Amino acid sequence: MDAQPTDLLLRKLSSLGPLTQQDRQLLQAVPFHIRDVGPDIDLVREGDRPGNCLILQEGFCCRYKSLADGRRQILSFAVPGDFLDLPSLVLDRIDHNISTLTSSKLAAVPRAALADLLDSASLARLLWRDTLIDASVYREWVLNIGRRNAYQRVAHVLCELTTRLSQVGLAHNGVCELPLTQGELADATGLSTVHVNRVIQELRRDGLIAMKGRYFSALHWDRLQQAAGFEPGYLYLPPNPEPVAANR
Repeated sequence: MDAQPTDLLLRKLSSLGPLTQQDRQLLQAVPFHIRDVGPDIDLVREGDRPGNCLILQEGFCCRYKSLADGRRQILSFAVPGDFLDLPSLVLDRIDHNISTLTSSKLAAVPRAALADLLDSASLARLLWRDTLIDASVYREWVLNIGRRNAYQRVAHVLCELTTRLSQVGLAHNGVCELPLTQGELADATGLSTVHVNRVIQELRRDGLIAMKGRYFSALHWDRLQQAAGFEPGYLYLPPNPEPVAANR
């Protein structure tokens, strides 16, 4: 049976801190409706005032901004369980775009229903924590694009996604479905598609990764982290009893 949006809310927020029984009852009462959306669809455009907050159930999405000439900078990737536009609870408009990258399933929750959760101090703290973690990811991405070389940038994004997918049960021993194009990785790392292709080939030659179709494998996790300069503390994830990847 597919996970229900309330299950995702519970799993997401319980990963950020403890939930009381009352908190769980409030979350389970939140209304929602499900949307199935195709790939490369803008869910929210810069300047929008959305009436719903979106939770990603299946698929991959991204937040991005673009220049007048159409060039795009991806600001972060979203994986299942993530809120896509939680700041809209407080801000009166969205200052960036949110798009699907693959066919995706979304749970739309009325802003008013989520805003009611702020009356619970513990739930308000967890929602605030989620927003602050997003800000932490943005800071790391600024560092990634501004100071790491191309090899490190691509490796770092791959490490981050593998770690986050592992935490929601979608990566096992460093293997996960990662249906991102080289163009999307280029938009996330400030590189050209040609340059990303060269870096991926170099990572393969160095025995750190394998990519086949939609699937990615971290072949030597410790070395990949070292090559990327990846330290996962900025993700503020709960302890994982299993390693993200076994070195192979």
